[in-house]
Amino acid sequence: MPIKTTIKQASGWLYFKSPKGRAELRGAGVILMLHRVLADDASATLPHRNELCVGPRAFEGLLRWLPRHFDCVSLMDLLKDHETPRSNQRPKVALTFDDGWRDNASNAFPLLRKHQVPASIFLSTDYIGSRQRFWWESVGETLWGSHGEPARHNLIEYLRKLGRPLPAAYFMNDRSQARSQALAHYLQSLKSLSPQALQQLTDACPAESLPQAMDWQQVRELEDSGLVRFGPHGASHALLPYLDDRRLDEELQRSHAALEHGCQHPLPVYCYPNGDHDDRVRARVAAHRYPFALSTRAGICHGHDDPLALPRIGVSQRNASRPSLLAWRISRGGRS
Repeated sequence: MPIKTTIKQASGWLYFKSPKGRAELRGAGVILMLHRVLADDASATLPHRNELCVGPRAFEGLLRWLPRHFDCVSLMDLLKDHETPRSNQRPKVALTFDDGWRDNASNAFPLLRKHQVPASIFLSTDYIGSRQRFWWESVGETLWGSHGEPARHNLIEYLRKLGRPLPAAYFMNDRSQARSQALAHYLQSLKSLSPQALQQLTDACPAESLPQAMDWQQVRELEDSGLVRFGPHGASHALLPYLDDRRLDEELQRSHAALEHGCQHPLPVYCYPNGDHDDRVRARVAAHRYPFALSTRAGICHGHDDPLALPRIGVSQRNASRPSLLAWRISRGGRS
């Protein structure tokens, strides 16, 4: 294990045991941000998947670890105490999932139900019940070779003609971890492309046997359990600050209408796609009667936080499988 990782783990463990750490967490709220729970842990460890994915063994370990240090509550229960936290309270933690991946229903929910831990899932509503695909997943897995070598070579050539050739490190590494790391950096670089270009890249990838996102029947089944509630994560997953006023309002309204139609009790909480927001976006979200919104800024929730830009702590396969690393990340949020 790298010495840097060992130091982080020790630091996280000490933070949770120290009087200073306990004082910072007492009465505070921690919102955890997840995306996917894959069918196996080995798949989730690859760098191009690690930040957005956890495996079932790591996720179940997390569900066992959290109650030792927190009260596991629903997001709304945590937010009710946001403005008037009590310093003598045990810290609270709430789980959130972004996008609405199909594996939230097939892999995450059975473990949530087994351990009776509530969660909130924020849906990119255009994807729910459709064959629409998330570009990162389609492009990344095609380049990884998950859909076969012909599809991988075709996409590599398409990207070369687009003026976005893959880096040499992607081709020169035989080790899966190193090649996956090169792919992760390359996928990050594609975020600068326009939505239209990203859609064209997605269309150049082969069709998949199952939709990437859950359907509305799954949404209703999870909601009926009483453990899961749903909120909006955009309609098209467009980055809101880059939309003009008309398109921004249309995006907010479309996701709201879909949830009103598909859910019994949608959350009054907006979750910004990619965490991107600015003053104009926050004002429009408030105008659409959302008292709370979630960002991707790392931190723990205190009463002085802007309720329309609440911080969260990201969960990856790496820190879910080693909770002392998650404790270190929470400690960094406590100091910020």
